[in-house]
Amino acid sequence: MSDLTDDGAMAAELRYADVIRAVSETPWAIMPGMLAVITDLLAFRAAGGRLSKEDIRQRIAEAQAGKPAADSARVGSARSGAIAVLPLFGVITPRAGMFADVSGMAALDRFRARFREALADEQVGTILIRADTPGGSVDLVQEAADEIFNARGKKRVVGIADTMAASAGYWLLSQCEELVVTPSGEVGSIGVFSAHTEYTQALEKAGVKTTLIRAGKFKAESNPYEPLTEEARGAMQARVNDYYDSFVKAVARGRGVKSADVRGGFGEGRVVGSSEAKSLGMVDGVATFEDTLSRLAGRSGGSGSRNAVADDRILSFV
Repeated sequence: MSDLTDDGAMAAELRYADVIRAVSETPWAIMPGMLAVITDLLAFRAAGGRLSKEDIRQRIAEAQAGKPAADSARVGSARSGAIAVLPLFGVITPRAGMFADVSGMAALDRFRARFREALADEQVGTILIRADTPGGSVDLVQEAADEIFNARGKKRVVGIADTMAASAGYWLLSQCEELVVTPSGEVGSIGVFSAHTEYTQALEKAGVKTTLIRAGKFKAESNPYEPLTEEARGAMQARVNDYYDSFVKAVARGRGVKSADVRGGFGEGRVVGSSEAKSLGMVDGVATFEDTLSRLAGRSGGSGSRNAVADDRILSFV
């Protein structure tokens, strides 16, 4: 009976093998540990785990409750020269959806819409992108980064890592004309990766044999039912390299340095703390979110002071 139970569990996992493989093999600009969390969620689903409608509603509510109060809505009736605060919190995903809402992800389609709204708002003089993200999918990141960079000269665009702007998050924030990190914050993780998963031994143990019927020289070349060939591995590496090159070029453009400086001196795939980031030229300054708001608003106020940001020139966009 135990063998049957084990085989059943194995079969349940294999049902979602293609989904997990698609997630793993997608090029990611994200902290590896966070990708592990995402794949663990998929494994939970593969094992038969379910979320009720009430669970989903609760998770969405918790994700919203986890955001700072100042980012819960667009607020204020601002004077000319207002500061628009745009949140970029959670794992970056190209488009909004139920999974993004439940997981508290940062959907780029929503972010870009809010960015365009702030850019077009005549009251807004400064856009402050407030990020706390480990990165995410590379999809639409280059396009969003270009929008941020191209806004230079139209509005003042400032980014703050509060407290993390890693991987795709740093890709985006590096395009701001000014970049700040909080004293305890981290930035970097400049790199791209994907993973290939092979299920041949697991399938054999479960008594499952898969035969692929394919047309096209390279169709299904990185499938999980057979060992990865050197040719397929090379194709995956080339894809990762292409995204990495785009990442490096964007950071070099945004920070005003050479690509070689980014490849060899901006953490080389690691995140770095605020002091090191400042010394390497990855950020322009180290300051709290409140102090940054006060400076941009031309006000004085101590670090962490809510009074320092209680100004009718501050708008929030979500």
